[in-house]
Amino acid sequence: MQSLANCCSCISHEGRCRSSTCFEGSRESVPELLSRIRGPWALIYWQDSTKTLWFGRDAFGRRSLLVHWPTHSDSRLLLSSVSPLSSNQQHYDIDDEKAKVEMSFWEELACGVYSISVSPLETDGHLIGKVKKHEWTDTELKELTKWERTSVEPKPENLSLDFKKVLTIEQGIVENTHIATSHKVLKALKESVKRRTTLNRIYHTQVLLGNYKREKSAPIAVMFSGGLDSMIIAALLHQCVDSEYEIDLLNISFDGESAPDRITARAGLNELQKIASSRRWNLIEIDADLPKLTSETQHVMSLINPAKTYMDLNIGIALWLAARGDGWLYEGTHCERVKYKSESRILLVGSGADEQCAGYGRHKTKFRNKSWLGLDEEMKLDMQRIWKRNLGRDDRIIADNGKEARFPFLDEDVIKTLLDIPLWEIADLDQPSGVGDKKILREVARILGLNEAATLPKRAIQFGSRIARESNRKNFGSNRAANQASAGSVVIYGSSD
Repeated sequence: MQSLANCCSCISHEGRCRSSTCFEGSRESVPELLSRIRGPWALIYWQDSTKTLWFGRDAFGRRSLLVHWPTHSDSRLLLSSVSPLSSNQQHYDIDDEKAKVEMSFWEELACGVYSISVSPLETDGHLIGKVKKHEWTDTELKELTKWERTSVEPKPENLSLDFKKVLTIEQGIVENTHIATSHKVLKALKESVKRRTTLNRIYHTQVLLGNYKREKSAPIAVMFSGGLDSMIIAALLHQCVDSEYEIDLLNISFDGESAPDRITARAGLNELQKIASSRRWNLIEIDADLPKLTSETQHVMSLINPAKTYMDLNIGIALWLAARGDGWLYEGTHCERVKYKSESRILLVGSGADEQCAGYGRHKTKFRNKSWLGLDEEMKLDMQRIWKRNLGRDDRIIADNGKEARFPFLDEDVIKTLLDIPLWEIADLDQPSGVGDKKILREVARILGLNEAATLPKRAIQFGSRIARESNRKNFGSNRAANQASAGSVVIYGSSD
């Protein structure tokens, strides 16, 4: 905040201010200062010297900020990190020349820096101003947001060489030239985890002022399915945090021990214990029964707003319960579970791995239909809309439990590292699931000693936890009926008349 207070009072430029009142360009503008920030942020700031309201969110939208833009029926400009419960069903029907378009009262603010200079109207005391969106002034950040990869289409010799590499990996032999690329990704991810944990002020505050040093309890938790992404994060976290501290692994299930994510979480715990036997790993098994979550469901509906599909709600409920960390400590198949609640305030989440490394089924479909260029376009689309579809929603859900979500795969250096790698080394979707999808991350997992996790197929939280199945039964009668209705994209509520 002190840095913002020191910014120049001019808002008509995009870079350094050149007016004499700003000491001949020696002071930064607000957009320039915000463009230099790396990592997640969202901001609402009143600059009194110019009567200017600044607001915005980081270039990838890792922190939530909602906006209600003025309309004919409600002329207010409203900004909030989360919508109130009463507004989750507020919609407007706007007459268009061709169709009637339904708009939510709240919407996710698009990534960027905005300003509005306001002045009082003499007539009725209302404020009037024009919103301006500012360009990012940092060249590297501007390039990163374009999400453009240099090497997209391989030549025949690239693919024949890559086929040989697949064979050597399956045989347990990895060529030095190939492993160098994986090590670059590993190094970037490790630095990302370190920035979000041991180098961070909140972590040090917990360790030094809390009871973590005395009781060796966990200052950091991982959203944990035992899948590829969460296993990589957990293994890297072990390398970054002193082994005297415990690490909480939060796992959610709506089908007890039978949920796929519960099975892989227990298997993942065993694999982590093999490569990091000196660490105390706390697998927290959180069991839920969807029909009994009436009040919780209503609460989560307000948190996911303006997202409004059953898929959003299912993901939201699963994340909210997992982030709460209230479950049972798993000690082994022959041991009785004991009640446990995670007090960790930092929660590492694997968001961004699938978007950047071709982990979704639609990526394989696009690759099959439009080859490498089509795959690259689909991945770019995913990255450029992740702020709207995922990150704001997930940030609100997790923050509601007093935790801060941190996304190691969405670190700026990690994104740049992955973009510098040829697409055919990121993924090879001619290969089966569990081999070619997220190929680069599977190689990283093998380097970390996670050979079992390296072969696991992608499974989204709503399916791995089995909440989608329970939701389908509850809201559509059966999975078959839900599939026929494309249940995941069905809107929970419509416009209010």
